[in-house]
Amino acid sequence: MPKWIKFLIAILLLPICAGAAMALLKVLHACGSADTTWIPLLAGAACWIVIFCLLPKPMWIYVFGHELTHALWAWLFGGEVKKMKVTSSGGHVVISKTNFVIALAPYFFPLYVVLVVGVFALGNLIWNWHSYLVWFHLCVGAAYAFHVTLTFHVLQTRQSDITGQGYLFSASVIFLGNVCVLLFGVPLLTRSPGIFKIFSLWCNETGKVFAWLHQLF
Repeated sequence: MPKWIKFLIAILLLPICAGAAMALLKVLHACGSADTTWIPLLAGAACWIVIFCLLPKPMWIYVFGHELTHALWAWLFGGEVKKMKVTSSGGHVVISKTNFVIALAPYFFPLYVVLVVGVFALGNLIWNWHSYLVWFHLCVGAAYAFHVTLTFHVLQTRQSDITGQGYLFSASVIFLGNVCVLLFGVPLLTRSPGIFKIFSLWCNETGKVFAWLHQLF
């Protein structure tokens, strides 16, 4: 797809991004009373931020997750992974097909959060880990903070994934992807509100943005 078309798509995505962000604020407000969830989530995030600021950054772990995310999304789209190389200074994966989702997935898909959720779900199914729910939320908070901080860190340098897709298009997709992870992930942890209500909020807020733009122009 030519970059000029992606640029136009990015412009059209901006109101949708704004609507998603506004819906997220309302979802977070609706989930605000879930103290037993938020306290360990924020504590886990704070623990990771201290580690991030004071200790050497575990770049090999991040790069491994980054390249593995490329590979996983390539598999989801029916592609094949032929080679993957990971070092602390960077890495690459050779796949048989690509698209903008595969290229940008590592910047919005928190792989290690998904792994934490998967391990806990399996453990809870087999060994009934419900009593360890606080530790689960702590690990989720730390894993998501890991994703956000190190993604922001690597974005300070030139990334071929970003330049290949175009800066505005990449920024729109990455922003929307990260907001959607929170928009649908947080309610799953706090068990409120429901998915249909989230979609309704998103549509309503996006409609307000388009209405404001219509009045403006």
